Amino acid sequence: MAKFVVIGERLSATAPAVNKAFTERDPEPILLRAKQQLDAGATYLDVNIGPAENDGEDLMKWAVQLLQSNFDNVPLALDTANAAAIEAGISVYNRDKGKPIVNSADASGRIQYVDLAAANDAIVIALCNGEGIAKDNDERMMYMQTLMERGMEHGMDVENDMWFDPLFLVTKGMQDKQMEILEFIKMISDMGMKSTGGLSNNSNGMPKHIRPIMDAAMIAMAMMQGLTSAIVNPNDLRLMETIKSCDIIKNNNLYADSYLEI
Repeated sequence: MAKFVVIGERLSATAPAVNKAFTERDPEPILLRAKQQLDAGATYLDVNIGPAENDGEDLMKWAVQLLQSNFDNVPLALDTANAAAIEAGISVYNRDKGKPIVNSADASGRIQYVDLAAANDAIVIALCNGEGIAKDNDERMMYMQTLMERGMEHGMDVENDMWFDPLFLVTKGMQDKQMEILEFIKMISDMGMKSTGGLSNNSNGMPKHIRPIMDAAMIAMAMMQGLTSAIVNPNDLRLMETIKSCDIIKNNNLYADSYLEI
């Protein structure tokens, strides 16, 4: 079994400090956050430049080259609604440490991102939803099948290059849906497919001191169901200790007394 893939979420234009650094092309805050995440155990870094309607192509190229030149061609997830910016980022991307990830497609208005990933030999995160959030697992499966078919039409290796996202839902207000999400992760796993998702959705709206506890519990339960990756904050120590421990229990990694430090 492969080790769990941690995609670091802390390079997002939704954070004012990151947005300012992107806008001003200031490398220091970007490099600091990248180093913190990689030191904590991130496998990939998500580079979320926001809508980036005006200068997205230049910005994504700048970010990709900045990060890969400073961190030994670290693999990246390119995250924006600007498809041209993703393609621009891929055009300067070094694949030595892993394919780029296109974040993300869905089964409706963003299905063309599957085509973009296929055309550029990239991985795509495929959200199992359409115009809105799926109402149940039957609907999630319908959307998943639509995405898989699109990938196969374009010659994608769907078992390795399509990472299906069940869409983690807010526990506070949608508590009755949590087991459904976990069951769907198991369905993805039973099909031999890979999965991922934005874990922190699960704890949105909770008090700050509760969020790490809830996120750690959810990641453990999701990994037991077969989740293979997640977009998370790698600097959440409790979360990373849980992921590393689950990798040991699942025999994804060889035990050593120093496993938490690796």
